[in-house]
Amino acid sequence: MSKPLSDHDRKKQISVRGLAGVENVAELKVAFNRHLHFTLVKDRNVASKRDYYFALANTVRDHLVGRWIRTQQYYYEKDPKRVYYISLEFYMGRTLQNTMVNLALENACDEAIYQLGLDMEELEDMEEDAGLGNGGLGRLAACFLDSMASLGLAAYGYGIRYEFGIFNQKIVNGWQVEEADDWLRYGNPWEKARPEYMRPVKFYGRTEHTPEGVKWVDTQVVLALPYDTPIPGYRNNIVNTMRLWSAKAPCDFNLKDFNVGGYIQAVLDRNLCENISRVLYPNDNFFEGKELRLKQEYFVVAATLQDIVRRFKASKFGSREIVRTDFAQLPNKVAIQLNDTHPAMAIPELMRVLVDEEKLDWDKAWDVCVRTCAYTNHTVLPEALERWPIDLFHHLLPRHLEIIYEINRRFLQVRAFPGDNDRLRRMSLIEEGGCKKVNMAHMCIVGSHAVNGVARIHSEILVATLFKDFYELDPHKFQNKTNGITPRRWLVMCNPGLAEVIAERIGEEFVRDLDQLKKLLKFIDDDAFIRDIAKVKQENKLKFAVHLEEHYKVKINPQSMFDFQVKRIHEYKRQLLNCLHMITYYNRIKKEPNKHWTPRTIMVGGKAAPGYHTAKMIIRLITAIGEVVNHDPVIGDRLKVIFLENYRVTLAEKAIPSADLSEQISTAGTEASGTGNMKFMLNGALTIGTMDGANVEMAEEAGEKNLFIFGMRVEEVDAMDAGKGYHASEYYNRIPELKQAMDQISGGFFSHKQPDLFKELVDLLMHHDRFKVFADYEAYIKSQDKVNELYKKPKEWTKMVIHNIAGCGKFSSDRTISQYAREIWGMEPSLEKIPAPDDLSRT
Repeated sequence: MSKPLSDHDRKKQISVRGLAGVENVAELKVAFNRHLHFTLVKDRNVASKRDYYFALANTVRDHLVGRWIRTQQYYYEKDPKRVYYISLEFYMGRTLQNTMVNLALENACDEAIYQLGLDMEELEDMEEDAGLGNGGLGRLAACFLDSMASLGLAAYGYGIRYEFGIFNQKIVNGWQVEEADDWLRYGNPWEKARPEYMRPVKFYGRTEHTPEGVKWVDTQVVLALPYDTPIPGYRNNIVNTMRLWSAKAPCDFNLKDFNVGGYIQAVLDRNLCENISRVLYPNDNFFEGKELRLKQEYFVVAATLQDIVRRFKASKFGSREIVRTDFAQLPNKVAIQLNDTHPAMAIPELMRVLVDEEKLDWDKAWDVCVRTCAYTNHTVLPEALERWPIDLFHHLLPRHLEIIYEINRRFLQVRAFPGDNDRLRRMSLIEEGGCKKVNMAHMCIVGSHAVNGVARIHSEILVATLFKDFYELDPHKFQNKTNGITPRRWLVMCNPGLAEVIAERIGEEFVRDLDQLKKLLKFIDDDAFIRDIAKVKQENKLKFAVHLEEHYKVKINPQSMFDFQVKRIHEYKRQLLNCLHMITYYNRIKKEPNKHWTPRTIMVGGKAAPGYHTAKMIIRLITAIGEVVNHDPVIGDRLKVIFLENYRVTLAEKAIPSADLSEQISTAGTEASGTGNMKFMLNGALTIGTMDGANVEMAEEAGEKNLFIFGMRVEEVDAMDAGKGYHASEYYNRIPELKQAMDQISGGFFSHKQPDLFKELVDLLMHHDRFKVFADYEAYIKSQDKVNELYKKPKEWTKMVIHNIAGCGKFSSDRTISQYAREIWGMEPSLEKIPAPDDLSRT
């Protein structure tokens, strides 16, 4: 087999990475040395790899600054409608390489770093991931920021600058152990603190109803300090802003009792209010009703709305004068998108600002609020829906509770179904019962002009079940916006070999317009193209195998099928179904060791929420299966089971390009969309999956025969629930291979020292499995057999891969964002370039 090109050689031949002009390279080297000297105060004798990374990051950042300032000037001059994407999570990963790609600097930087005698990949590896998200929802927000900038939208991402992001996962003796993610330890070269835009945020206190209106008094103030991160569009000279808020105590915090000797304690207590932005809650698809979390949700919203109102009032660049006071115009100039219910407090807070501070009457304020806000729902799982206790609300945000009661009163009296008490109870923003609660999803629906799900099947389920009553009242409100991923990070950046093979055939426009990938179908029978696609995959597999050996000390067979299931560990995602396949395949090889088996390396990665015991047990089961399978001499390298420690954006960028098979096996009706499924498809993996989330649309785009679809459909799951129910024992008794696998788990085959280690998992699967793992077992194994058969025919396999890549166009976040812009925000996306800062011809 031919030796793969070194990354340096490959980058030199790649057009999509920008041209390395001589002046450009010389200029970059000068800037690099200048930053090493003046910014880092080091010389080449004492500089470390980290110093070199910071010098390079600052050099690349220099190229952003002019465009960033120019873009903001341009927005002030043009005064376009602005969109504010509010999210408690932005899972950004690393910034350096993505910035080089979007500014077409990659080749030039590569050459400069090479000439300086340094290794680009080593420097890139010094960057910490910005892990300010849990999984899909946070990564979606990051992809959306990239697309909004690339489509020329005046967009702002608003969130929290967590001091500690998603925990680092270590596997110790087979168990997950969490470590704090101190990502800011060495500083963050991409952010700029903006203390001049610090905003006060109030908590606690009480309300006073006076003739001049309602006053919220005796509050505790926390300051919100903004940090701005540039978000470059793809080669269009636009640089938008992500603004993340950090909590600061005011100078007079707790110093009332200073003169009675409590000064030291008062200063130490400043930590308490600064804890608001200390740490990301590590739950995915699970609601934990803690006071600190509600504080975070209000903190980001209150600070952001002050910014929105300030910017709305001062429409001209450089002017601090209030030029716009007619709030009826707000929905024409501002769109607010709520990423799930986490920023739902934006609705009562906007009402508070408009009614209490700007003195609008209620009806006008409500009309403005509804026309400005829109809500994206991300899940139908009941345990994920936010329901905040009234008592907590009353204590923390007394004025907002009054406003929510008033919103609810008017909604139930005027808008809803008078007389239908059952329906009114179901639709109320306040859930009655033992402990009264505010239903945040209901508040978002009532307070928004648009509500969307994130894949067609998910949006259909929402209007048929969870939000049925609201849909019958206001069908026009409900939309679908199928998720997407940015092809810049998830193809050009992470898989340059594939990007180049595609560009050689159809040109480079696909990076901006992913629908162009359809043109690849013309080459479906082109032997050279088939060979090139297969060769890139093999190179990526070799590279990932080397990475695994270096970082995990595991040797794998690069000729084996790379089978991945990487996502948060959750019962509904059914990593347990994957485990049953591992065991079944192991048993089959053991039974007939001389048969020609398709070799597989099964890799599972993902974090379990620290408090989610079952998810942690699932990780322990996977590692236990690996311990047995990987050391069985009869198996050899025909089957390996590997748990990928600390799965995160940066590991995804390495793993996904190497994948042959993508496991998307949630119970139909539970995964809202998924986006990992799209990343694998774009990078030339085939999908084995249920008809759930975006898998349905992927099958539609690529042709169902080009995916390995198995298992119950939503209708069958519903019919089972409505009929005789799900009885695991029926499957266990009927299917010998399933029984054998379960008996091995329960009998201690994978845990000799602790035979009953997995007793709880066995009990779960046998007696209270909400996600019906056994019901899909047979179909799953049969589908895996088909995968094995096709893998033995490399040419047919690769043709199926090409069908999948060609069908990826729909799953660009550019398409998703264009639909949000036109159908929800009332904005028009544009592929126009704005003049570069040094372009003298600009107007």
